[in-house]
Amino acid sequence: MILKPGIKIIALELVLLLVLINFNLMASLFVLAFLIFSVIFFRNPKRKIERGIISPADGKIDYLEGNRLEIFMGPFDAHVNFSPVDGIVKEIKTEGKRVVPAFLRVKDAKRKKIVIENKAGKFIVTLVAGIFARRILCFVKKGDRIDKGQRIGMIVFGSRVVLEIPKGFKFVRKVGEKIKAGETVAISSNSEVLIR
Repeated sequence: MILKPGIKIIALELVLLLVLINFNLMASLFVLAFLIFSVIFFRNPKRKIERGIISPADGKIDYLEGNRLEIFMGPFDAHVNFSPVDGIVKEIKTEGKRVVPAFLRVKDAKRKKIVIENKAGKFIVTLVAGIFARRILCFVKKGDRIDKGQRIGMIVFGSRVVLEIPKGFKFVRKVGEKIKAGETVAISSNSEVLIR
């Protein structure tokens, strides 16, 4: 399945391909490459949702310290983002102005912070724009009650997601690991899975 924001882009690329295919082979191959990339990028895969606090994104963990985990999403990862827990959206805030390569960690990078609260505390998912990602889409709004594994947003052609968890939980993954959205990344610090 394709995410709604990608349908117009893919349709436009398809029309352009059909127009060019009879006139310019090289240009049509170029458009075909972009079409294939767009289908990969905007895919909305079904995922098995595991127990505990789940990963909000596909990608590679490139930073983990204390209650903060950061995931770098590569160009072939699905870029739709999931809620790590059940809860209520307490705040959505746009911050930062700089647009830099996603592999750089800078404090004032353009980002959208989604605060989800439940009885265990506040869970913050931050979508960070990369140099090619000028648009951060949010699929939820303040006050929404959301389910773990629900799609909450995506970064169009970009690239880093931050998950912050409250005290009483610990991460069970390591820097360098590749993860998929929906996989367990944290549990309660006494090893019980408090978030179903």
